[in-house]
Amino acid sequence: MDAADWDKKYERSELVWGAPPNELLVEYATALPHGKALDLACGEGRNALWLATRGWEVTGIDYSAVAIDKARTIASRSPRSVVDRLDYRCGDVTTVEYGHNYDLALVLYLHLPAPQRTLVVNRAINSLKPDGILMILGHDRSNVDYGVGGPQDAEILYTPEDLMEEFGNRLSFEIAGNPHRHTETGIAIDALVIGRKFDVGS
Repeated sequence: MDAADWDKKYERSELVWGAPPNELLVEYATALPHGKALDLACGEGRNALWLATRGWEVTGIDYSAVAIDKARTIASRSPRSVVDRLDYRCGDVTTVEYGHNYDLALVLYLHLPAPQRTLVVNRAINSLKPDGILMILGHDRSNVDYGVGGPQDAEILYTPEDLMEEFGNRLSFEIAGNPHRHTETGIAIDALVIGRKFDVGS
């Protein structure tokens, strides 16, 4: 899908992904000290907004101008202190400048062909401070045959093992697995990895 297709998707409903933040993000990040976060393919901003309400300074980037406009509108209903911690940008995550020195980077449900995924994940790792945390969550490749929803093209899906093998020289993985989500149509199988950037200076 190109940017125009995503714009149409976001125009069709008030909130495509709902308002609550991702449950696994909440479960993991609630205990983290707040810092500086990057949310790639942030959509309507539900995860970035949740982090900002908890004191994080967040940069959210998305391909869709419609999604970014909606994210800004939703955020404008929050206290000024929260709004001031949010920086929403419209851009292609494969090329746009991310910024640097993040404590946390999110790549949630961003499904790209393998070469582009490698590029984005490496750029996300580059944006982190030493010991910064990267969270990658998406539909597992097995979801095509055994789960519900999500992309049906196995070429843009992955497994935790894929990610650990490819990025194990750059990240120390704390969590890796296949969480299951209960949806209205059945159980969806996801792929999750959370890792810390190696401090090459240590």
